[in-house]
Amino acid sequence: MSDASRRRPGATGPADDPAVRAALIGAAERQLAASADGDIATRAVAEEAGVTQPVLYRLFGDKRGLLDAVADTGLERYALRKTELEATDDPVADLYAGWDDHMAFAADNPALYQLMFTPRPQSAATTYQRILHLLEATLLRCAAVGALTTTPRLAAQLILPANIGVALGRIAQPGLFDDPALSHRARDAVFSTILTDPVALSGPDPVRAAARQLRSQLLLTGTDRLEPVETALLDRWLDRIDQPS
Repeated sequence: MSDASRRRPGATGPADDPAVRAALIGAAERQLAASADGDIATRAVAEEAGVTQPVLYRLFGDKRGLLDAVADTGLERYALRKTELEATDDPVADLYAGWDDHMAFAADNPALYQLMFTPRPQSAATTYQRILHLLEATLLRCAAVGALTTTPRLAAQLILPANIGVALGRIAQPGLFDDPALSHRARDAVFSTILTDPVALSGPDPVRAAARQLRSQLLLTGTDRLEPVETALLDRWLDRIDQPS
């Protein structure tokens, strides 16, 4: 039987047709989810997708290449899920919800999650960066209300690995990490280092209020991070922002 005759129903065109690739990735993900040892058989994947093994190898190189493609597809789906999370007017609450959503995704997709987040050098670097950027976007909103003690970038680099570590531990060694409150205890420990009580900025112009607050604090305490000429320039800028329009 030819490759074309064994192709998945509805898939037309050559063996590298995107539909054939998607069918193989989908079959591999389903077999991974059903596997007791986290492994898959390329022959079974090819048969489920309706193609021969040579087609699979032409598309992915080998089983590792196929698994990398499954992981990358999972990361893309996870990133899309994050973009669809509701952004409320409370960014700190959104940050807490984001942690819990991450844990829920891991619990619902344990085999895929392990494949996605176990370190794979150079693989899915762009998608992984997107996930960090989505987290940074929420953290930037936290910073804008005065609730962040560090930069969004540094906070994201702390939160995401902690979230992943807890999730992987619960999946790989549930007997060792059996505390039902572990996720929230870890979350609260991490968040306590990067969050503080939001600063209330009154008035219709929060940027102007923030400029006034920062200028006042600098006049009271000064800073050793800037040269005198830089401090004077910053003071001038803040004063201009605070002027009525």
